[in-house]
Amino acid sequence: MALPKRGITLVAVVSSVLLLGTGATGATGATGAATGASPHRPGDWPTWSKDASGSRYAAAEWRITPRTVSGLKLKWAFAFPKSPLPVRSQPAVVGGVVYFGGPDGRFHARDARSGAERWTTDLSGIAPGARPAIPWDSPSVSGGRIYFGDLRGYVYSLDQRTGRVVWATQVDAHPAATVTSSPIVHDGLVFVGTSSGENAATAPDGGDDPNYPCCTFRGHVDALDAATGELVWRHYTVPEPRAVGTWPSGATRYEPSGAGVWSSPVIDPRTGTLYVGTGQNYTGSAGDFDTLLALDHRTGAVKWRNQVTKADTWRGLCNAPDPAGYCPGLADGSALDYDIGATPNLFTVDGRALVGVGQKLGVYHVFDAATGEVVWRRQLGVPWPSGGIGGIQWGSSFDGHRLYVATYFAEPGKVFALDPGTGRVLWETPNPADGCTTGGAAAFPEICSLGHGPAVTSSPGLVWEGGNDGKLRAYSARDGRVLWTYDTIRDFTGVNGLPGRGGTIGGGGGGVVVADGMVYVQAGYAPDYPNPDGGDVLLAFGR
Repeated sequence: MALPKRGITLVAVVSSVLLLGTGATGATGATGAATGASPHRPGDWPTWSKDASGSRYAAAEWRITPRTVSGLKLKWAFAFPKSPLPVRSQPAVVGGVVYFGGPDGRFHARDARSGAERWTTDLSGIAPGARPAIPWDSPSVSGGRIYFGDLRGYVYSLDQRTGRVVWATQVDAHPAATVTSSPIVHDGLVFVGTSSGENAATAPDGGDDPNYPCCTFRGHVDALDAATGELVWRHYTVPEPRAVGTWPSGATRYEPSGAGVWSSPVIDPRTGTLYVGTGQNYTGSAGDFDTLLALDHRTGAVKWRNQVTKADTWRGLCNAPDPAGYCPGLADGSALDYDIGATPNLFTVDGRALVGVGQKLGVYHVFDAATGEVVWRRQLGVPWPSGGIGGIQWGSSFDGHRLYVATYFAEPGKVFALDPGTGRVLWETPNPADGCTTGGAAAFPEICSLGHGPAVTSSPGLVWEGGNDGKLRAYSARDGRVLWTYDTIRDFTGVNGLPGRGGTIGGGGGGVVVADGMVYVQAGYAPDYPNPDGGDVLLAFGR
């Protein structure tokens, strides 16, 4: 998987683990009452996937229903400073406070109803380095702490009440390492994966450089001590890369590499099993690439693995005009980029525990959660060669009865409801054909497309998904009809006084959050819509 870029340059940074302890500070502009650290309420959305099982289902929501959804109105907007980087940090909502990061290196706590500031923490001075400290995933709130990762491979723990930085741990010092995997917290441990843009962002313009000695990054899943940030265990997804010759440019060639962990893990607390997917190789063909892993949550030992692609080695130069010699997989058809970049879903059918996950190939896979045996598979998206973006990108939802899955650039992308026991398609709704000819997208036909990058969310009777056409939609969970649409490609004035504009929704691991009668979404991901005067936005809706 490649990072969408707005001129991102990844340069070297070398730093050891930084433990700041309970006396560290980092919050600025703190105002208002304390947020508190009470146990989660049913209406909270405390982590990227809502819960440990990856359901992305707001089961306690009763205010917003198929009957009332048409009455949703924008309650407030938060505008980020203009930035070359896209907004990525899907918010967490706990105890009436919304927590999220921005592309300016600040992390925010805001009143969930009004958007009023609770506190803001500037991460820029916490652990100085060559790359900016930008929150690059979504936070998890647990035990009075907030956990999230950043662009340069750090994971942070902040005090939920004050925003004070408790610890910051660099989980990978590789110059291109990044944390897109949103942490999940369980049993005193923080579980998080590490990914990288090394195979596609090595040149000053953000592209892949033929003179770069590709590639040395190794994906991994880590368990950190939630109290201290210390590493408890690590599972590498590929063996250590070694020099095996040169590329046509003369640059050293390393193999194997890659298999980054892009998505958030899920956990079955009954069996102590952690489930997480991996991406493709950058070079060579070895390790746990394109694999769903089942790991022991206390030790990281592999309980089972199911590799869903036999060979998949891809780098940015595979899409170059003349990639001969830089993309060996073109000859044998293995330059696919068919990551498992989505977060799994845990569910039970007729007493049998299952784990499902989407793949960029466009297939949703379901396995026996105890053994890894394939139960069923369903092809939903379009398998695009060499850069698989016709499939399932970031995640799906399970409401206790149905699975909801969306496809990305799939001509057009669609939202599906599936029978969890068989994979039978119960309904499918294409991205509406007028998505690019109505609203703000109509002025930019060269940018707009009918696809869904974000993870799907559900609440009782409703399915939520955003699109590349800049529109947020609520669908009927019963039959897939679009019940409500909001066009985000318009100008906003944020509660923080800055101008902002929406655009492509979600992507980058984000999606819709439904909590306590409110709906939240980040708008402004890649591909970019022109926004000369302001930055991306977080939008909050209610009745």
